Amino acid sequence: MGEYARSVAIARAASERWPAAEIRFMLSAKAPYAAATAFRAILLPSSPTFHSAEVIEQLQQFKPHVVIFDNAGRTAQLRAAQRMASRIVYISARARQRGKAFRWSWMRLIDEHWIAYPRFIAGGLSPLERLKLRLLRRPTVRYLDVIVSRAAPGAAAPAALESQADGTAAESYVLLVPGGGTGHPGARDAVAQFLSAARILAISGVETLFVGPAVDQGSAGTPVEGLRCLAPLPQPQLMTLMRHARLVIANGGSTLLQGIACGCACIAVPIAGDQKQRIDACVAADVARSSSLRAADIVASAQTLLGDETQRAALARRAAQLGLSDGVAIAMTALAGLLRTG
Repeated sequence: MGEYARSVAIARAASERWPAAEIRFMLSAKAPYAAATAFRAILLPSSPTFHSAEVIEQLQQFKPHVVIFDNAGRTAQLRAAQRMASRIVYISARARQRGKAFRWSWMRLIDEHWIAYPRFIAGGLSPLERLKLRLLRRPTVRYLDVIVSRAAPGAAAPAALESQADGTAAESYVLLVPGGGTGHPGARDAVAQFLSAARILAISGVETLFVGPAVDQGSAGTPVEGLRCLAPLPQPQLMTLMRHARLVIANGGSTLLQGIACGCACIAVPIAGDQKQRIDACVAADVARSSSLRAADIVASAQTLLGDETQRAALARRAAQLGLSDGVAIAMTALAGLLRTG
């Protein structure tokens, strides 16, 4: 889900900057978002990584100016894109994929390597990585920091804010966002734990807002006073809710970084194996707190911060001072350069 959300944000910005651009996605037909994508999509039986023949066929037919491989791809696919004279962007979101992108063979194929997370999480370039870049003089490496999807001018406020006369809300509610709802090993009940925590907080008198897939599944349970449940929202609307939240409780993926970029006090809960390292880096930087994936622990962490306004406000202030860059703007600058030289 994270790769798709990132790619959609970049695609939307590209379509606004270049209205005549033709943008296509290649997606797994099994992905929950595949049927609702706003762009033309070629659906495959599973991840495009496992369907090189189909990917190469589409490249040959479409002959794109730029191909973006987001945390996925095979050498044969990259070589096919190069044969089409396409400029190639590879986005790495994990250490393993970053290592692939820094292989000699891939560095000769890739024009731009975008590292999906900020330097303080992903780590700076190692001496070996810097040496390889000096020797090959390619690709260009950029850190995307965080994908900040802003609402278009005049866009309606999220339904949860419509009751406010001025379209905003005071920092009065706790926002819980478990993520896309994909079950991960050891965390298959992540959505249920988040929802249970939301219900407990609401029962305790805390105004609470839950945004997640449980609403789509009709499993929000018996209504609880003070708890509002929304189905997953487009990123711009979700980030509007973040900016008005007193506290954000999120998974350890992109949602956490978006909350930090919004200057929110955040509690991070790992729901996938690669998220603990990111959370630990945020905790070490003192811009987030962490909790285990147990409703009781999530509630306890939230109540600790809610009960200490000085600590909560300081956490939010440090998050804002981190000054994360808008990854979409970084991507647009890079794409403009590739299109000029392509």
